[in-house]
Amino acid sequence: MTERHSEREQRRRPGDGPGRPRRRSRGLTAALVLALAGAGAGLGVLAPQQASAVTPPVSFTADNLPTWQTNGIVWAMTQVNGTVFTGGTFSELRPPAGTAGTARPVVNFAALDAATGAPTSCQLSFTTTSSTATVRALVVSKDKKTLYAGGRFGAVNDVKVSNVAAIDIATCTPKASFHPGFSATVRALAVSDTTLYAAGDFGTVQGQTRRKFAAVSATTGALRSFTANADEAGRAVELTPDGKNVLLGGDFFTVNGSNSHALAVADAVSGAVRKTYNTFHRLSIVMDIATDGTSFYTGNQGNAGGVFDGRTAFNLSDFSERWRDRCLGATQNVLPYGGALYIASHAHNCATEGEFPDDGKRRYLMAQPTHHQGTAPAPVDGFVPGPGKLGWFPAVNGGIGEGVGPRVMTVAAKGDTKYLWVGGEFTTVNTKPQQGLTRFASTGDVGAPTTPVASAGSIRPGEVQVRWRTSFDADDSRLTYRIYRNGAATPVHTMTADSLEFQRRQASWTDTAVTAGQTYTYRVTATDGAGNTSARSATASVTVPTSAQAYPNQVRADGARLYWRYDDTVSPYVADSSNGGNTSGVQVGAPSLRQAPGAVTGPSTAMGFNGTTQQVYSDHRQRAGSSYTIETWFRTGTTAGGKLIGFGSHTTQLSNQYDDHLYMTNDGRLVFGVYSGSTYTLASPWWEAYNDSRWHHVVATQGPAGMALYVDGQSKGTLNVPGHADYTGYWHVGGDNLAGWPGRPFSDAFAGQIDETAVYPTALSAAQVKNHFDLATAP
Repeated sequence: MTERHSEREQRRRPGDGPGRPRRRSRGLTAALVLALAGAGAGLGVLAPQQASAVTPPVSFTADNLPTWQTNGIVWAMTQVNGTVFTGGTFSELRPPAGTAGTARPVVNFAALDAATGAPTSCQLSFTTTSSTATVRALVVSKDKKTLYAGGRFGAVNDVKVSNVAAIDIATCTPKASFHPGFSATVRALAVSDTTLYAAGDFGTVQGQTRRKFAAVSATTGALRSFTANADEAGRAVELTPDGKNVLLGGDFFTVNGSNSHALAVADAVSGAVRKTYNTFHRLSIVMDIATDGTSFYTGNQGNAGGVFDGRTAFNLSDFSERWRDRCLGATQNVLPYGGALYIASHAHNCATEGEFPDDGKRRYLMAQPTHHQGTAPAPVDGFVPGPGKLGWFPAVNGGIGEGVGPRVMTVAAKGDTKYLWVGGEFTTVNTKPQQGLTRFASTGDVGAPTTPVASAGSIRPGEVQVRWRTSFDADDSRLTYRIYRNGAATPVHTMTADSLEFQRRQASWTDTAVTAGQTYTYRVTATDGAGNTSARSATASVTVPTSAQAYPNQVRADGARLYWRYDDTVSPYVADSSNGGNTSGVQVGAPSLRQAPGAVTGPSTAMGFNGTTQQVYSDHRQRAGSSYTIETWFRTGTTAGGKLIGFGSHTTQLSNQYDDHLYMTNDGRLVFGVYSGSTYTLASPWWEAYNDSRWHHVVATQGPAGMALYVDGQSKGTLNVPGHADYTGYWHVGGDNLAGWPGRPFSDAFAGQIDETAVYPTALSAAQVKNHFDLATAP
């Protein structure tokens, strides 16, 4: 059975409707844009200066630098000549935590040195008499002499203005002669050589009708003829690189009478609509638009559970959509740089992209390639999925206000170093106090990878399988691993492996220079591209057998692609003992390790589960496949039942899609269930109870011939049902959702011991199943 509940997240908080003023940033000046050669070029393009440690196309480390901070929210950011301008709703600048310095009063604006993170001498006060003033948009003129600001304010340094102002950068003074009158909040700005474009809540400019979008002279502020009247708020505006068209984003459903929701393309002179879009959900709005040499990108916020929250990429040549990343988590800002798209959001569910599910964790800063590497994947539900996430995960929190974390980004250069600045409402960065502002550099990576969790096993003479859960590094996805044997100072093997914050698949190496009957120890380290090295893993010890162990040897020979023997000595890792196995397990709730005796003759042990909070899930999102076999051993005396093994859509939370599973009823019967439009189950006879505190072997298969259930080597029935629900998920052992299934036990979680769990990509035959049971129970 599957339950396709929509993801529950209410994003329209009080004040977050169409009338809510919104910041505008434009973080990347033309000089810093790296034009891509076209589709497929993303991963092969280097940034203007590649960081010494990060994995391309990431250009910045995840190590934040000391930066002055605010006492409020940063909504707007831009840069020029090594100075970063920030605007928002704040009244104080404070030095970085733990450093000397005195807080400085400011009024919704600050200018900071890109390289030091300290404030400059430029001070501006944005005020209003009727309400709380705020700066929501900043942009620099093409000649780099003028800073334009938009928001909700009536004066800058006591010079009267009306929600838009021009600042002379050299003198840090407002230009009194530039005085366009916008009737309400301005949320976004873009500028050409001659014209300043604005988006916001306004209905008139200079007393003339201009609804939500308008253009004025960049020098005098005089109203232009450009007319792109929208019915709802404008939140984003961006010029195409050729200057011929303007990209419009927001809440709207019509522009100049043409039906176009959230996004439209207009002529840069007249405002005439050139391209309309109606592929976004009516509750999904465009919060930001950014361009590079070949494409433009949108960041969307969905104002209801499950509504499109991610990013889209469009071709500038014809404005057609190229890909759509449907991660949930209200994207606030996007910034293309050096072949990567940097993302400010609070992503909490990327299951549609084959990545992490809604696991209770929010990832506020991420990056992904701007183009697919090689051939783009086939469309899913009519949209080409976005490129997979890159290895860049600085950690910030949601912070104050609406709790969405980062809201704006910009790249600034000073000397040979590039700095990625981030502003928003966060109050911590990389677990340390830091509010409103932070920055990351293109050099100087100092963060070491996490320490690998290692294991070693041997089931036949002449070889030891050394396995480890790959490490996580916040700005390196490809790490170098060194394996040390018997305490030697020199590694016996060196190799690389890829990992991401949410995908740390097992890496392994087989040591064939071993002698039967001897005991060996192994430790593993991880090193990033800058040479930062983790501590050595805990020691993994193994004794090489003098003859092959019959049962595990046969499981591997029969093609298991997941094989958990539960012989691990440390948490939270469960090693995969299959041939070339890379599907390790992650322990939840600290199950009991090395329970003896195990189910199989030999030195192997089992794992104990408490029936409430403990389970293991596979650290690899995948599909179950059209043919599969699930096999495990168990021992219990429970009268509350529980799931032994199954396939579910989530990890640490109860899955909302779940089937392909084996579970026990309260009276000790075993059930194999799948969902294929309806619920189908095979169950052991009512008179056979397996909660007798003895070890039992249970196997379930499904393939073109249908379903089959075996217990202790004997068939318990077949059913001509070859199909099951097709979704991506994780294998779970010891618990997961069972709501709605026949004979649902008192507990979804299993209380007892489990051993020798295997998953195969084929349906094992009855003879193979019987052979496994016989090998395990032979003296």
